Formats: sequence, C-alpha cells, structure tokens
Amino acid sequence: MKKGYIILLIALCSVNVFAQSKDEKIKTLKIAFITEKLNLSKTEAQKFWPIYNAYEEDTNSLRNEMKAQRKSSDIDNLSETEANTLLNSMVQSNEKRLLLYNQYINDLKKVIPAKKIIILKKSEDDFRRKLFEEYKKRHQDDKR
Repeated sequence: MKKGYIILLIALCSVNVFAQSKDEKIKTLKIAFITEKLNLSKTEAQKFWPIYNAYEEDTNSLRNEMKAQRKSSDIDNLSETEANTLLNSMVQSNEKRLLLYNQYINDLKKVIPAKKIIILKKSEDDFRRKLFEEYKKRHQDDKR
C-alpha cells in the first residue's frame, strides 16, 4: 500500500514538473526523494514538513544575506578595518546558521526518531550528489 502512495506521489510530482521552473522542479524532486527515503507516517509527515520547510527557508535567507554581503564588498580595495568588519559579520552569520541548525534538530527530534533524522541527512547528501552527477552528465552531453 505504501508503495502505491509513493508511486502516486512521484506520478503527481512528475506531472507538476512540466509546469514548473527549474528550482521548483528540483524542490519537487527533492521532496519526493526525501519522502521515499524517510518512509514517514501520515502523522510524522504532517509535523515534519512544516519544520523542514521553515528551516530550508531560513537557511536560504541567511545564505542569500551572506552572499549579498560578500558581493557588495569590493574585496580588492578593502581597508583592514572594513575587512575585520566583514569577517566579524561572516562569523556572526555562521553562528546564526549553527543556532538555526541546532534548533532544527531539536524540533525534528520532537516529531521523528533520531534514526530518521540521520537518514534525512544522508538522503539530502545523496540527493545533492545525484543532482550534481546529473548536472555533469548533461553538460558533458552538451559538449558533444
């Protein structure tokens, strides 16, 4: 029965993939991949996805802030004082990211077992690796 739900989810995601941007397609595929790997119960899924999505949104926002900060700085012409200010800001951003991650793990522990949290981390890494391999493969095909 669970395999039927997974197949249905993947089929629905596949239909949606054609009408979405690349970022949305990747997000949809990632959700399907994680859903399959974690094998969440309905109750777990209802509590898990809001936590996961909020964490993703917060980390993306922090990443974008850090990127904008680096882009707005003319690194070649920074004074030592400006470099120290930028470096301190980078350290603070990394501290925020760590606090965010620790809170995320604590929130996840309340809704899914620790083993599934480990599987989640591995699944995210596996998805990222597959995405990168697909990217390399497509660009190799483009060069031919």
